[in-house]
Amino acid sequence: MTIREASAKWQGTLKEGSGRLRLGSGVFEGAYSFPSRFENGLGTNPEELIAAAHAGCFSMALSAMLGNANHVPTSISTVAKVHLGATAAGPTITRIELETEAEVAGLAEDEFERLAQSAKAGCLVSRALGGVSQITLKATLVEATKGQ
Repeated sequence: MTIREASAKWQGTLKEGSGRLRLGSGVFEGAYSFPSRFENGLGTNPEELIAAAHAGCFSMALSAMLGNANHVPTSISTVAKVHLGATAAGPTITRIELETEAEVAGLAEDEFERLAQSAKAGCLVSRALGGVSQITLKATLVEATKGQ
């Protein structure tokens, strides 16, 4: 099976320190810190990277579901919002909201909703995040225009 990796380097204390996150492919490297993770400071954070992974995974899963049902999407755009909250266990990802908009010709709204929900359940990242108490989906179908 495929193995993907990323790395993190941290220097200093939790609140005053800083670090760098780097994808194994080298296409992204960025700074992170306590303020970028728990406040609104500059830089990235692990939760933002989880959101990117979830949005990307879901979009691909939805494309696969649509393709298996003989519907080719013109486009799929997904935003994932990862909510970081406090629980008795400490900081926790409490909720993830997926919002997707897909342009697909000739697809009924109810079939699209069914396929989108199946994609949410089957997406590798959704399954990996099974400990998150709530993952919601708002799916919008946009009718593809003829001649594209």
